[in-house]
Amino acid sequence: MKFAFVFPGQGSQSVGMMKGYADFPIVHETFSEASDILHEDFWKMVNNGPSDSLNLTTNTQPLMLMSGVAVYRAWKSLGGPSPAFIAGHSLGEYTALVVSEVMTFNDALSIVRFRGEVMQQAVPEGTGKMAAILGLDDDMIQAVCTEVTNNSSGESLEPANFNSPGQVVIAGHKNAVLRGIELAKKKGAKLAMLLPMSVPSHCSLMASAAEKMQLQLEMITLLTPSIPVLHNTDVKQHKDSATIKDILVQQLCVPVRWTETIYAFITEGITHVAECGPGKILTGLNKRIDKNLQNIALTDGAALRQAINILI
Repeated sequence: MKFAFVFPGQGSQSVGMMKGYADFPIVHETFSEASDILHEDFWKMVNNGPSDSLNLTTNTQPLMLMSGVAVYRAWKSLGGPSPAFIAGHSLGEYTALVVSEVMTFNDALSIVRFRGEVMQQAVPEGTGKMAAILGLDDDMIQAVCTEVTNNSSGESLEPANFNSPGQVVIAGHKNAVLRGIELAKKKGAKLAMLLPMSVPSHCSLMASAAEKMQLQLEMITLLTPSIPVLHNTDVKQHKDSATIKDILVQQLCVPVRWTETIYAFITEGITHVAECGPGKILTGLNKRIDKNLQNIALTDGAALRQAINILI
C-alpha cells in the first residue's frame, strides 16, 4: 500500500484543536520546545485562546507548524510508517519540509513567524481580501480575475488557491475582490463569499513579503529531503537547496495548486492520503478531487491508531 501525508495550513486553527492528542507526551514536548524557541506559551494559547490570538497571522503560522509536527511525531511514536510522499497546503509546506528533514524545527518556527510578520506588513489592514468561489471551473475563475483587473485602475485580482474542482479562492485588493464576487455570481457561481482573512496570500500583493523572505531564507541551511515533497508552486519535488528556497519565495505570490498535487499523488500510485494535523479541511478537499482516493483525517489519538492499522 502506497500512502501520502498532507499537512494543513492557515485556516485549520481553532481553540482546543489539540485536545485529541493530549495523551501523547511527545505532543507536549513539541509544544514546549516551540514555546522555548519563540518565547510564548502556545499550549496555553491553543487550549484556552482567545481565538483572536490564535487567528493572528504571526501566531497562526508557527502554531499550525508545531501542531503538524507534533501529530507526525505522535504517529512515529506509535510505530507509524513513513509516507511515500508528502505535501502541505500553503503554510503546511513548511511542516512537510520539517518532516522530510529539509529544515530543522527551530529554523522553520523562526521562518514561519517571520513569514507571518512580513505578509501582514506587505498589505495594510483592510486593503486586501480573499474570497472563496464555488461552482465555476478554473478557466472561468481566471477570466473573472482578468476582467476585474483590466477594468480596475491599478487594482488586481488573481486566483490564489486551486483547492478542488469547482472550489477556488481569489485574492487581491479589497474592492477588486468584491467586484470579483459579483461577477462570479453573474457567471453562475453557486457561492461567492469573503473569507475572514486580512492578508491576501498567494498573489502579487505579496511581492514585498517575498523579497524579505528571500533574504531570510538565505541565512538557513536546507538538506536533501528524506521523503519526497510535492511543492505548491510547481507540483514537483526538488532536492537542491537553492531551488527549494526559490520555490518558498515564489509560493507567496503564486496560487496553491492543490488539485494538481492530489492528481500527482494518484499518478504516483498513492491510494491513501492522511491529513496529519488538527481538522479535516484537506480531507474534504481531497474527497472532492477524486472519489476513489482513500482519505484519513488524523484528528486525534484514536484516529492515529486506527490509521496505523490500515496503513502498516
